[in-house]
Amino acid sequence: MKSFDKKYLNSKVKYLAGVDEAGRGPLAGPVVAAAVIFNKNTFIKDVNDSKQLTESKREELFDKIISKALAYSVSIIDHYVIDEINILNASLLAMKKAVDDLKIKPDLILVDGNRAFQSEIPLIPIVKGDSLSFSIAAASILAKVTRDRLMKNLAAQYPEYFWEQNKGYPTKQHRDILLKIGPSPLHRKTFLKNIFAEQQEINFASDYFNDTEL
Repeated sequence: MKSFDKKYLNSKVKYLAGVDEAGRGPLAGPVVAAAVIFNKNTFIKDVNDSKQLTESKREELFDKIISKALAYSVSIIDHYVIDEINILNASLLAMKKAVDDLKIKPDLILVDGNRAFQSEIPLIPIVKGDSLSFSIAAASILAKVTRDRLMKNLAAQYPEYFWEQNKGYPTKQHRDILLKIGPSPLHRKTFLKNIFAEQQEINFASDYFNDTEL
């Protein structure tokens, strides 16, 4: 992964920022993005796509990354903005803010995925970048750990949704609870339409068959 990043470093690119986000899929809570710049020779064992790591390993690497980074930044976009501008735009906004908040201005930005945010700094989207680029992988860990910690803290306010376990993602448990007791103020309203629409269709079908003589 480190060799992948080094391909982009040259006399004009001294500072390379890796950028990634976490939290596009959950039904509740914010989307979080991170940006990281390392010295070209910095290496941290086990850094990889956050989805490929255990929660304990991510927590362990989080401290190592922030201690060895030349600069890092984390940004949070809440569920109100997600509902207002949609999750894609909110994710791009979070990544742009993370880069803007870096204490060192990068010469080049590598972003996970196939979409890019507007930037005056040269930017390259990298599909599966979190499994290819050391810097993007490190950013994915910072974003994921930060978001998971936020959801664990928010679970104390709304323990009925078990966010400390599902982190707001649409697990069966989370969906069943939503259908039983309804959403919290921290749920993304635009994400719930399909769930409740599906339930209405199920209820309608159930009523139909109950009322129809077979």
